[in-house]
Amino acid sequence: MYEDCREPTGDYYFLCDTMGAWSTVLESLAATGIAVTVLLLLAFLFLMRRVQDCSQWNVLPTQFLLLLGVLGLFSLAFAFIIQLNQQTAPIRYFLFGVLFALCFSCLLAHASNLVKLVRGQVSSSWTTILCIAIGVSLLQMIIATEYVTLIMTRGTMFMDMTPYQLNVDFVVLLVYVLFLMALTFFVSKATFCGPCENWKQHGRLIFVTMLISIIIWVAWISMLMRGNPQLQRQPEWDDPVLCIALVTNAWVFLLLYIIPELCFLYRSCQQDCPLQGNACPLPVYERSFRAENQQLSRVQDGDGAEEDVALTEYGNPTQQQTVDPTQEDFIPWAKGSPQQDAE
Repeated sequence: MYEDCREPTGDYYFLCDTMGAWSTVLESLAATGIAVTVLLLLAFLFLMRRVQDCSQWNVLPTQFLLLLGVLGLFSLAFAFIIQLNQQTAPIRYFLFGVLFALCFSCLLAHASNLVKLVRGQVSSSWTTILCIAIGVSLLQMIIATEYVTLIMTRGTMFMDMTPYQLNVDFVVLLVYVLFLMALTFFVSKATFCGPCENWKQHGRLIFVTMLISIIIWVAWISMLMRGNPQLQRQPEWDDPVLCIALVTNAWVFLLLYIIPELCFLYRSCQQDCPLQGNACPLPVYERSFRAENQQLSRVQDGDGAEEDVALTEYGNPTQQQTVDPTQEDFIPWAKGSPQQDAE
């Protein structure tokens, strides 16, 4: 390994090179991303115990799984800094698509649940949301496993293929991931339609995250398939392009989705009940029904006195007036018309 670090053609040359710009910057960003992701994982574990809203808690296991996928993306960046060989090639071709499919499927599961919440429906259970995320990403795992197994068992190995063939296979292997990206993007747009405004802000985070991710993927695929060959920088720029896209998209997940969601989670833990502006508007018949309950509901206190109870918007009783049953209340008679008084 020491000779590979010293020789420009060695596998670990870019990993050990402290003078190279792209490798040093990406190593720093990937290492920082790993540290930040671990801290966010611990923060999620701490806040999960304090969440009282079931609709909000049900998505937390899926978000935790997304954080594990982001942690894998940052770790995978080092496999692209090390040059392509028989050890790193299977890791690249298998984990790149699987980890991104896992991240996008978690966002898809969250967006699908938000479509129900913004319309005032009941949230799916946490097991259902988690199974959707795992099940949707399972197909990419099967595709990648079959491809890597086929390449490793047949006569043609990764090192025997031309750079163009490697890039074509790499992009074709990610067709299902591209489908997941498009599907998640359109499902996140559906979260904008509904009366519950407080859930729409979560949908906006997913929408912006997917929009930036699509831009990143269009850029690196275009550069890999057209830009590098036209600039005659293939295969020298192939690994930097893939590594930059990998690290950038991982940071997009953290900055545009995970950290804002963690802020929402922290704010909800600090409040006993949601803000009035975040409540879903009730139907007309339900508002009239609650108005009648506010007038009719009463509770008995310890001394036998009656307390007028008005239900708040979230169903919490608030004491308004205490009536003493021993006190006589005089109701004044209504005055009649002057003609009735004269009679």
